[in-house]
This record gives sequence, structure tokens and C-alpha cells, in this order.
Amino acid sequence: MRASLLQIDVNPHESVGSRRERVAGLVREQAGADLVVLPELWPVGAFAYEDFDANSEPAEDGPTARAMGAAATAARVWLHAGSVVERAGDGTLYNTSLVFGPDGALRRTYRKIHRFGFDKGEAVMMGGGDEIATVELPDAVAGLATCYDLRFPEMFRQLTDAGATLLVVPAGWPARRRAHWTLLARARAVENQAYVLACCSAGTHGGVEQAGHSQVVDPWGEVLAEAGEAEQVLSVELDPGKVAETREQFPVLRDRVLGLPEPLRGRL
Repeated sequence: MRASLLQIDVNPHESVGSRRERVAGLVREQAGADLVVLPELWPVGAFAYEDFDANSEPAEDGPTARAMGAAATAARVWLHAGSVVERAGDGTLYNTSLVFGPDGALRRTYRKIHRFGFDKGEAVMMGGGDEIATVELPDAVAGLATCYDLRFPEMFRQLTDAGATLLVVPAGWPARRRAHWTLLARARAVENQAYVLACCSAGTHGGVEQAGHSQVVDPWGEVLAEAGEAEQVLSVELDPGKVAETREQFPVLRDRVLGLPEPLRGRL
């Protein structure tokens, strides 16, 4: 299984429309990959709060969904298109991830559960999701999370319990906490014995420099590939069977005592 993470440079000197067109072209260039992943809120910028309202769009048929669906079709890839500022029918804004199949159809959405900002920004401007989300790929089950979610291990345990073997985390993580970004991605891989695909943006937006350093981590916590700070395409071959192999060789998940749903006890 070949995965490509597109660490997109998001900066205020490029219009949303131009960046959307450019990124669609980059996705098309990934023909031959099985899964392509984009960062969080790359059309507008995760910290460009003042632009959220003007650049909000419907999740299912907005301009980003149309462009990304067409790009996925052209490349014949599964595409986790990062996230967009979704405007729901009642006017509420959400940080919503979009996953497309190779036929361009929108297969899954995920509204970010944990909103960052404490008493400002995303935390007060957007509604929060209330459901975890997984999507079945041909060779793996992908669990969906977004940026700040990475700090909440209980969410990833729920994704593991739901069958996830591949944890996909688009982000707009700030450079000043880059060490947390890389550490937590490895931690989520180790404790869930799953692959983690952590895709961050590059550049600076909303006055916040981005961490970059997207990475792919295997179920043992080994970093298979890591990007630098600039825009970059990070491609890596994954062995979907390694998750089951790791869980069998080192069956730590079977020894869970706290928080495991009764039907799953002794089965993971």
C-alpha cells in the first residue's frame, strides 16, 4: 500500500482559489499511490480565523469537494482531502475532513471533535463534532482525527476499538510545539499498534509558522518517513499486514483492563 502525504505550503500570498487549483494538480500527480493525504484547513489556513467565515463552504458539494473529487478520479486514488471550513445548513461552522474514493465519490466526512484555541479562534467560532469516524480502504481501516485531536488518546482508543489499523491525522500544527507534534504521533502509533499518517501544513498563516515535519509511523513506533519544514510530498510503502502481525507478536491490547467494551475483551 503506497501512501503520499502532501505537506502543503499555506500562506496569505496565495489566494484560496489558486491554492485549490494548485493542490488539485499535485493530487493528480500522485497517480500510482493508493492513498493521498492533505493537511488540515489547507484552503484557508488553520490559524487564519478572520478568513473562516468568508471561505466557508458546504462539505459535500462546495468548491473544495468538487475539485478534490475530480482530482481523486483523475489519479485513481483514495484521497483524504484534509479539512475545510464547513458551513452547515443552520449556519454553524465546522472543521470537517473529507475522504474521497478513486471514483471521486465522497465516502466519509469527519467533524473535528476537539477544537483548539481555549477561549478564542476555532474553539469559539466552530461547532464540535460528536462522532468518531472510520472508513474502509481496500487493505486497511482508516481512523480519522484532526490536529488537536492528537492530544486525546482516549479518542484513538475508540478508533482502535472500531477497527482502525491506520490513523490519519491532518494538521495545521504550530512550529513552536513541533516536538509535541512528532512525539504524539509516535505515541499514538505505539499505544494502538497502528500506522499513523500525520500530515501537517508548511508556511505561515494567521501569523503562525507551521510545524511541517509530516511523518509516517509504523505500529512499533518507528518513523518510516519524515518531511522537513517546506512544502514536500512524502511517499512511503506500507505493509497492511504488519498491524495484525505486531498485535499478535506483542499482544498488549489484549491485556487492557480499563475502558475496553465487553464484546472486545480478549479479542484485539
